[in-house]
Amino acid sequence: MSSRYSHKKLADAGNATRNIHFGVEPDPVTGAILPPIYQTATYAQEAVGVNKGHTYTRSSNPTVATLEKKLAGIEYAAGAVAFATGLAATTTLIMSMLEQGDHIVCSDVVFGGTVRLVDTVFNKFGISISYIDAANPENIAQAIQENTKMIFLETPANPTLKLNDIAAISKIAHAKNIPVVVDNTFLTGILQRPLELGADIILYSTTKYIDGHNATVGGALLSNNKKYLEDFDYNRKNIGNIQAPMDAWLTMQGIKTLDLRVKQHSRNAQAVAEFLEQHPQVSKVYYPGLASFTQKELAASQHRDGFHGGMLAFEVVGGYEHALHVMNNVVLCTLAESLGATETIITHPASMTHVMMAVEQRLAIGVSDGLIRFSVGLEDPADIIRDLEQALAWSK
Repeated sequence: MSSRYSHKKLADAGNATRNIHFGVEPDPVTGAILPPIYQTATYAQEAVGVNKGHTYTRSSNPTVATLEKKLAGIEYAAGAVAFATGLAATTTLIMSMLEQGDHIVCSDVVFGGTVRLVDTVFNKFGISISYIDAANPENIAQAIQENTKMIFLETPANPTLKLNDIAAISKIAHAKNIPVVVDNTFLTGILQRPLELGADIILYSTTKYIDGHNATVGGALLSNNKKYLEDFDYNRKNIGNIQAPMDAWLTMQGIKTLDLRVKQHSRNAQAVAEFLEQHPQVSKVYYPGLASFTQKELAASQHRDGFHGGMLAFEVVGGYEHALHVMNNVVLCTLAESLGATETIITHPASMTHVMMAVEQRLAIGVSDGLIRFSVGLEDPADIIRDLEQALAWSK
């Protein structure tokens, strides 16, 4: 039984259609519209060297393979490789692309776990990294060394929403045959397509907007370069960090509504950002959809259809103490270390996600004591605003 929507026909379909149908066929045995969960460790083989495409789930699994097709469809990529977590994807990326003595040029504002992984784990194996203000592409050009083997960007960046010009930086990198990796977790391929802008590899924490329901953890690497994909797949087998079949199945269900969700997240975030910008207890709001955003022209050209995602950050008057007051007084919003879900999530980077960074490094990239990261959910925005209004109330 074959789907009425072949992948060839889906090439010209809209995002919402692709997210629902791409990579999925009705089950040939039962006709089930949802792909089965192949919850199995191993597979019976017909003879030595003769199998049905899978031999052991550490290497591959049919449910995970279906998710990978669906992920590739989101970014119009040649393929995807799915992992147990976003950091598992980052680990496999570095182990696949770099060797002892190699160097990474990285945008200065990135997920704290990425910094911790490279600075405290991979540095022991002779891999070095330079954190560069990538808002100016020329800074990237000047930071490239003879042993630079990767440019790693996160845009919009976690947690300050700082942007990097993917096209300009990719042009600089490719002139020196250096691949460009873009962490596209915040926007997904619905709102930003790094491969079309010149990047070579996309990194996802699928835990966030891809899943969208706080149900799973996962990660992925996507590319149009088949050699890269083969290396990621090979090293995933060696490391043993494939995504679990149940997590893959749940993630696929989230992808069906991805187009609807990220656009509504964006609308809600715009409303919340505009409210915060006028609040007397808020000194600064970071959101690419605001006229006050310093990189608004780049946001307009790089983000798709006028949407800028569901993430924002803001500085409160009163610094650390006031920020903790807000954290401890929200009612509707959830205090948690995650983002991108239907529920609104509030985080204090200085004491949570970026607590392991050196204070000087944290402050240098704009993660101040009073900075709050806000993942705007799908609740009625008026309710989110009311909750923030009461939590921001502050007298010292």
